[in-house]
Amino acid sequence: MSGRAAAETPIITAASAILFDANTGKVLYKKNENAQRAVASTQKLLTALIIAESGDLSRPVVIAQPDTLASPTKLYLKAGDSYTREQLLTALLVKSPNDVACALARDNAGSVTGFADKMNARMLRLGGSSSNFVNPNGLPAEGQYSTARDMARVARAAYFHPLLREIMSTKLMTFRFASGKTTELMNTNRVLRSYSFCNGMKTGYTDAAGHCLISSGSWNGKDVIAIVYGQKKTRIWDESAALLAYGLGISSTQMASLRVPAPTSRRQ
Repeated sequence: MSGRAAAETPIITAASAILFDANTGKVLYKKNENAQRAVASTQKLLTALIIAESGDLSRPVVIAQPDTLASPTKLYLKAGDSYTREQLLTALLVKSPNDVACALARDNAGSVTGFADKMNARMLRLGGSSSNFVNPNGLPAEGQYSTARDMARVARAAYFHPLLREIMSTKLMTFRFASGKTTELMNTNRVLRSYSFCNGMKTGYTDAAGHCLISSGSWNGKDVIAIVYGQKKTRIWDESAALLAYGLGISSTQMASLRVPAPTSRRQ
């Protein structure tokens, strides 16, 4: 038996969700997908898309003092230190540091506010009309919101960007600070680290948004993307994996055989 009929229809208790075929855009599952809500760090996918599309990724970014003030999750970059755009972009998608998001945004648009304007304009070009972004990292801000359906448009564009696709599949990377010190950054996406059919994308959490995950999967020639918003930490991974499996036609028995060991390879 093959196809989605072989997989169990998922029970999704999250506040909002959508599952779609990445190649055709066909929606395979939806729940409150048009509800406007905080989407936390998953909006860093839009930040990353804009940075990647802007190009010149070998260009250095000099960290400014305001970049270092972003919290709570950050790499503790120091003002005056220099990194390439690609170094920061990789760290952004693997570990989700808020100081990195601010540095990339300021470098790209001159200010966080200017970059937010770019985010809103890019979303409109993608066809999303139910979002408003105020910052590049998803930290709580008045008037900032999106929807699962709008973020699906972002996720699909990011999925088909070759560099972003490669970075989002990175389970473990070595980040080298300007001082020469290195640190290992493990991808925050537990589904990526747990199942061979998952190949990206981005996590998120704030008190207002709850636990959020945009995840992508590929199996037997199929590509799907699942978005789950407003869930408890204890369920976000299982519900996301279940949605991917449903879309890919993977049964619960097959899922068990597709679990993978802890990551050991590194991207620098």
